[in-house]
Amino acid sequence: MRLPDGFLDELRARTPLAAVIGRRVKLARSGRQSKGCCPFHNEKSPSFYVYEDGFHCFGCGAHGDAVGFVMQSQGLGFMDAVEMLAGEAGLEMPRPSLAAVEEERRRVDLHGVLAAAAQLYQRRLFTQDGALALAYLRDRGLTDATIEKFGLGWTGPVRGQLASGLASQEIDTGLLVEAGLLRESDDGRPPYDLFFNRVMFPIRDRRGRVISFGGRILGDGQPKYVNGPETALFSKRRTLFALDLARENTRNGCDVVVVEGYMDVIALHQAGFGGAVAPLGTALTEEQLDELWRLSPVPILCFDGDAAGARAALKAVELALPKLTAEQSLRLVALPANEDPDTLVRRSGSRAFQQVLGEARPISTALFSMIAEGVGPSPEQRASLRTKLKAAADLIPDRSLSSEMFQAFLLQFKESRPQPARNPSAFGGRSGFRSVKPPPAFHRPTPGAHTASVERARMLLAILLRHPYLLHDVEEAFGLLELSPDHQKLRDSILQWGAAGSTLDTEALITHLTQTGLAAQAAQALSAVPTPLPACASADAMPAEAESGWWHFFGLMNPDRLEDEVANASRAFETMPDEMAQRRLIALCAARDALRRGRTGWDDNGPEDHA
Repeated sequence: MRLPDGFLDELRARTPLAAVIGRRVKLARSGRQSKGCCPFHNEKSPSFYVYEDGFHCFGCGAHGDAVGFVMQSQGLGFMDAVEMLAGEAGLEMPRPSLAAVEEERRRVDLHGVLAAAAQLYQRRLFTQDGALALAYLRDRGLTDATIEKFGLGWTGPVRGQLASGLASQEIDTGLLVEAGLLRESDDGRPPYDLFFNRVMFPIRDRRGRVISFGGRILGDGQPKYVNGPETALFSKRRTLFALDLARENTRNGCDVVVVEGYMDVIALHQAGFGGAVAPLGTALTEEQLDELWRLSPVPILCFDGDAAGARAALKAVELALPKLTAEQSLRLVALPANEDPDTLVRRSGSRAFQQVLGEARPISTALFSMIAEGVGPSPEQRASLRTKLKAAADLIPDRSLSSEMFQAFLLQFKESRPQPARNPSAFGGRSGFRSVKPPPAFHRPTPGAHTASVERARMLLAILLRHPYLLHDVEEAFGLLELSPDHQKLRDSILQWGAAGSTLDTEALITHLTQTGLAAQAAQALSAVPTPLPACASADAMPAEAESGWWHFFGLMNPDRLEDEVANASRAFETMPDEMAQRRLIALCAARDALRRGRTGWDDNGPEDHA
């Protein structure tokens, strides 16, 4: 049976996932999540991570929520697992009514109708009838593989072609109306197609099921884009385009990036930014923010660098402030004038967009610039600005975070000198949000060749200090690098420690380095000076992210050896295709591919976040 709306949400809210899994797995905190050895396959180093809303093993690929864990670990069916957890949570299992049974049947039917329509639209795109639509997509720079990945399609040029195309499947007209594909006529005539003469973009839910469509007209007609209506399956305010793809990609370390439109998302995925999503033609909603935070603690909001983009940014920040916590926030970035993600990656490549992401600002800096836009030097204006900053900070319910936010505002308030606005946008200049001079800490010189080499070596050391379990996989390659004297001492001590068969954890490694007189060198490797560490060197980076990041920085220092490592890993996997060999090969290929896309490890503000 189908459970009533909200029952599973209530069950998950009452069932702490870590507590359920902790009965069978010894878990340890790792940043915002917990980790342990996977219960579904035999492993010695922990690769099983437990998040707020699910678990994932980077070794065997097992993943799911609390219900899924009980099903997999105890061999129960779905309803049995739900009933067991409901009993523990004090929830009474709902009893199915005839109306509920009928509603569930209709929902299943609606999913089937939408899937059939998606397949029909996809087939039409590659027929002679869809030649213009296919040419439009290819002219926008999309490959056939990308078109297939997103399930893009074509309606046909006139109304009536949907029903005729699905006639052989004998789908009830009422279901086509309920699915949002046909619209009832006001004058008694038969229902008619909502979408015609449009390129079709399937909209999917978190599980990858089609729940609606967006359609772009060919030619100059209006409206340019149309989304399906609200239905039993589709709620626009709760849905993000490409959420299903982003969920998988962010688990592999991709940044979550929110952009404006379908084509922006698709172009970014094709360029390697697999965490891109978009709202459906509207401003961000609270429900969409919650979805973003399920994917990432600090998603990036990317806006156009014009007045409209500034308004959208301010609205998003105002919406987010009452929901901010120490563990969930936002970063914001503005695109160059007259650019959107689609045009930027087509004209300048993925490296240009990576540079834009490198300029993403924390919410405290971005919001200060928005509020301080155009503020003059008079005491009255400065006092008004301070009052507005205090009011913004007070919107944050967490008093500790609110106080820290206001202190960050005050630092910028004291160090800034307001200048007249150059344009009506809150995003002045190339990198956005620059109408007021930011604190000096945000300006870092681009490193020269020698400095870059030293800093890349520091990144390698930092990743190993935070993730020593990588040592046995990288020690041979690591030992061949030419390093500065201090880094060489640290490297030699780490290798000596690893060769002694020590427990490969950070605490044991730091203790060893302290005992050997290298505590200061280790602390410098982990510091944010002269440049901050990338995400892959953070303590809560996932294993795949850390390993891929390590090989990426290694490749920057010795690209030929990286190619050799990829070739060796490929041969090893062919000889013995086990999980360890597979993980190593994936990490090496990810690092190599990032280098081939032109990622250098540096942008204008320091090292990139390698994921």
